[in-house]
Amino acid sequence: MVSLALEEKLWQQGMTLVGFCDEAGRGPLLGNVVAAAVILPIGLLIEGVNDSKKLTSKKRENLYNVIYNEAIAVGIGEVDHQLIDQINIRQASRLAMKRAVENLRDKKDIRVQPEYLLIDGETIDLDTPQEKIIHGDALSHGIAAASILAKVHRDRQCLLWDQLYPGYGIAKHKGYCTKFHVEALLAKGPTPIHRRTFIKKIVAKATVEQQELFIVK
Repeated sequence: MVSLALEEKLWQQGMTLVGFCDEAGRGPLLGNVVAAAVILPIGLLIEGVNDSKKLTSKKRENLYNVIYNEAIAVGIGEVDHQLIDQINIRQASRLAMKRAVENLRDKKDIRVQPEYLLIDGETIDLDTPQEKIIHGDALSHGIAAASILAKVHRDRQCLLWDQLYPGYGIAKHKGYCTKFHVEALLAKGPTPIHRRTFIKKIVAKATVEQQELFIVK
């Protein structure tokens, strides 16, 4: 259950700038992986904040605005599909998280350095003291808030990608491996933003004619 228990331990130690970080987009077949970092005021508990996967799209959008308004600082980090293919999705997710922390800015656009980080399921390559929290988005209010920021940011990108590459259903499935998505891939071939390492199994099951659509020209 999401609570302030983890962050309260740090606040009680005198830390005032605790950062929280999570990502969205590890599983999809296309597009960026997006991470968000956020620093929230001591004691703030925003009603309704939870693991982003447990919330409706409308609820996430509403909470996204509240979190941004209440936060001391917010940062977004991204890694594109090409780099994901080069370094693998785990390393890409960690890099996106690092970039998100490095991008933390307050409302005056001034860089804010967190004193400590609570990160969902990962450690990142920064000197900042940090702790990996397994299933952190279901436990920590701050990590759950970061998960909402990351999810909404990426979902908004999916709406743009859907306009750029119609017929794949990106706005609906957000790039995940649904039946419709696979059928569109086999019928139309990949878009420029598909992760080549993620669609290998689909290519392997395609007919010879379909496989020709996947050849990089």
